[in-house]
Amino acid sequence: MAETAGPILLEAKGVAKRFGALQVLSGVNFTMSQGEAVGIVGPNGAGKTTFLSVLSGAHAASEGRIAFFGKDITAIPAMQRCHMGLVRTHQVPRPFSGMTVFENVHVAAVHNGGRGREAAYQATLEALDLCGMLAIANRQADTIGLLDRKRLELARALAADPKLLLLDEIGGGLTESEAEELVQTISKLTARGISVIWIEHIVHVLLKIARRLICMDAGRIIADGDPQAVMSHPEVVKAYLGGSPE
Repeated sequence: MAETAGPILLEAKGVAKRFGALQVLSGVNFTMSQGEAVGIVGPNGAGKTTFLSVLSGAHAASEGRIAFFGKDITAIPAMQRCHMGLVRTHQVPRPFSGMTVFENVHVAAVHNGGRGREAAYQATLEALDLCGMLAIANRQADTIGLLDRKRLELARALAADPKLLLLDEIGGGLTESEAEELVQTISKLTARGISVIWIEHIVHVLLKIARRLICMDAGRIIADGDPQAVMSHPEVVKAYLGGSPE
């Protein structure tokens, strides 16, 4: 496991998740510090999204303990974790239909961020500005393209005032130039001190943000550390790249 520097932000110890007889996560141990940007890679079915879901509270851990800023959040519901600053995005953006881009973000600022009316309004404008969406703030959210839906998903997360942002394949389905625009936006967030855990299959895009990489396979972490060292790790080559190291 990679060493972390600075105050501990998130700690998972012995985290497991079962759905009936199906074991999806098996004794996952993970620690990250404030300000880190961590990437997660791994083959389909490795447990990556389930891990984020357990961290965010969307799924309850079957075993283990999760701490955020030193507080045990294992049994705390997802909305309360969100109010604490542990916020996630989803692989498939699903904006509220019949509402504008602004209204979608404003709902997140009020309900997920727990803000009053004036503070929520300002947070909405700031999130839209950071994500380059002010120009289309009055567009109906269900009429915008995929890149803008991804930006909207990110803006809604930002409106909740995240301390740790969990990104689940937010670059999926985008062109190279669109993915680069998204990277530039996420870079602005990390520059503001927001910590990030980002699952992504487009590894070269992920590594423009992540300074630390973990690889998961079969519900466990098989490598954790410097991105280049992780990608050349024999188990990673075998499990993720489908080959054997030279």
